[in-house]
Amino acid sequence: MNPGYFRSHQSKKNATLVVRVKPRARQNRILEVLSDGTIKIHIKAPPVEGKANEALIKFLAEILDVPISHLELISGKGRRDKLVSVIGMDAVVLQKKIVEQIR
Repeated sequence: MNPGYFRSHQSKKNATLVVRVKPRARQNRILEVLSDGTIKIHIKAPPVEGKANEALIKFLAEILDVPISHLELISGKGRRDKLVSVIGMDAVVLQKKIVEQIR
């Protein structure tokens, strides 16, 4: 398990992160940071009709303490690897909040 650096990008108004989602897990949780900087997240919801994507956004909103409206799934809606934008959050703060969640 690598709790260190993950891939994120800072623009003027938001930060982005790359996540790999495993649906149908026992619980929603951040598992680890992979060697390429991707954040591996387990989500309970199945990958049917966008339910896993919705659960991912809701889970990230909870752990990042931001409104759901501040999160946007930029790419990867039908894939395990996704790019998520967090509006109004600094990349350093984002990284700290994610790393705190790794168990």
